[in-house]
Amino acid sequence: MRVVIDRFEGDFAVCEKEDRTILNIKRSKLPVNTKEGDVLVIEGDSIKVDSAETTKRTKAVQRLMEDVWKDNSKS
Repeated sequence: MRVVIDRFEGDFAVCEKEDRTILNIKRSKLPVNTKEGDVLVIEGDSIKVDSAETTKRTKAVQRLMEDVWKDNSKS
């Protein structure tokens, strides 16, 4: 299963699953240096950061933000 860390609340990472439902994962179960926006791959008890997918999503969001700012500057 793949999830994206939306935010941290206390001892939990609030994650969004592919079907847009929410999953809370204890911070203590996450890899060290995990941050908001990271894509996690969960297989049984194993949780790993998918660095390639995280980078891909980050770049896509940056492109969208740039497009929004370009559109607003034309107004």
